[in-house]
Amino acid sequence: MNIITFDIEEWYLESIGQKRAEKFAEYDRYLEAILEKLEQRGIKATFFCVGEMARLYPQVLKKIQSHGHEIGCHSNIHTWINKMSEEACRLDTQKAVDSLEQCVGEKVLAYRAPAFSIGEQNKWAFGILAENGIVYDASVFPAKRDFGGFEGFGIETPCLVEYNGIRLKEFPVSMTTLLGKRLAYSGGGYFRFFPLSFVRREMSKKDYAMCYFHIGDLVAEMTKVMTKQEYEAYFKEPGSLKARYVRYIKSSLGIRHAFDKMLHLLDATELKSIGEADKAIDWNDVKIVKL
Repeated sequence: MNIITFDIEEWYLESIGQKRAEKFAEYDRYLEAILEKLEQRGIKATFFCVGEMARLYPQVLKKIQSHGHEIGCHSNIHTWINKMSEEACRLDTQKAVDSLEQCVGEKVLAYRAPAFSIGEQNKWAFGILAENGIVYDASVFPAKRDFGGFEGFGIETPCLVEYNGIRLKEFPVSMTTLLGKRLAYSGGGYFRFFPLSFVRREMSKKDYAMCYFHIGDLVAEMTKVMTKQEYEAYFKEPGSLKARYVRYIKSSLGIRHAFDKMLHLLDATELKSIGEADKAIDWNDVKIVKL
């Protein structure tokens, strides 16, 4: 099964940054085009939204919901979990889930951590998700990456996570092997980097693929190099010149054609939301990861 997800935070991030009216309008246009394409193809997706979006831009969430898509939680203010204490994460998750549920009037069952920031060092986060009624998670990046990853997770297909007496359904990021290295390919900067033919070929090899997109990764506009202050405020780490230029290259690579590439993927692929996938899986027949 192929799953389609979107992480929604751009309106909120712009509101705490430059507050450019043209950027808000641009995000609105891209979202409208995405919803229209999904409608044409009869595809339902999961949209992971930050909690502040529910308070500042409820109309965005309600528009997504009105098209029949699933609303999931993407933290409260897009702070990475590996940058938070356990108690801070608990408060962040409680506030985010509550805000989203009040906005859309439905129980929020799905969660994705910003930057896939749940790993070996903060696996306590699974317990916090369960405390807040989360049923299925999509935060595990089962390999090394710049911002952590969960290299020792060991499974790259839907599974059950068992931690401190709780069980959570997990939908990890899909991986492939290239030059001996485990890499993602079906979302974010990886999707922009690889040719669409490569992405589709890798998806066809397996019974499971997780696609994930940010609207900011699809806007056909070259970004600027972050200032030291911008970098450190966002990434919560030293903003050296090298770090800022590496981030600039990664965020700009393939950006001009990313949106059209995604539309072609939607045209050529059978996709479903995490909620739909959850109903299709026999959870008695999946592997259990004990943490």
